[in-house]
Amino acid sequence: MMTLFTQHFGQGNQPLVLLHGWGLNSQVWDFILSPLSPHFSITLIDLPGYGRSQAFDTLSLDEMASHIAPHIPPQSVVLGWSLGGLVAAQLAIDFKEKVKQLIFVASSPCFSQREQWPGISPEVLGNFQTQLATDFRRTIERFIALQSLGTENASLNTRTLKQAIVDQPQASLAVLNQGLTILQNDDLRQKLPLITAPTLRIYGALDSLVPRKSIPLTDKLWPTSQSIVIEHAAHAPFISHPQQFCEAIIKFTH
Repeated sequence: MMTLFTQHFGQGNQPLVLLHGWGLNSQVWDFILSPLSPHFSITLIDLPGYGRSQAFDTLSLDEMASHIAPHIPPQSVVLGWSLGGLVAAQLAIDFKEKVKQLIFVASSPCFSQREQWPGISPEVLGNFQTQLATDFRRTIERFIALQSLGTENASLNTRTLKQAIVDQPQASLAVLNQGLTILQNDDLRQKLPLITAPTLRIYGALDSLVPRKSIPLTDKLWPTSQSIVIEHAAHAPFISHPQQFCEAIIKFTH
């Protein structure tokens, strides 16, 4: 039987679900559990195939959302980081009764660079897939290092993310490759009007994976959402700037 790993924290009444990014697991949220716990009833989920949800094979974005949906309380605030942002958006499209509010963190409706759309170049994503097969661990560490590039406490951020990998089971090569394929191929830009939940988008000004140039373009495509940029943060603003990050979440949801 395929079981999804979940954990529950917090004393608040409002359900909050946290979905992590590629190659990682729900331990990445350790920095923000304490400040958010008084305000929310928090559900942590290891995405299918990642961390302690090892029983799953490769899944499409739709399939990931379908497996996660039963574990989300009705009328939840669903927060997704990076790849988890795509999953959260898919949940908001397919399971509207589950998603009261959506928080999109360091994510993009289309991660890969397209014509007149800034993003990760196909060459970079392709190189990561090639390198995964030859040097599994080092490739993941390179991807993690990219996520903190340029921040004042880059080494601390990188160590925190690496520790989450060391402490928990690692996703298989097939699952990691499928995650990169989703980042490279999935494009939700035309589906954004289907999202009716109030949405907050949080970005890091120094993010090299979700370029700042994409923010005004997403503003136009998604006028029902609001965006904020955390200066001096990169791809993991909840680690580099936890207080500012949590304040933004509490203000938006309350």
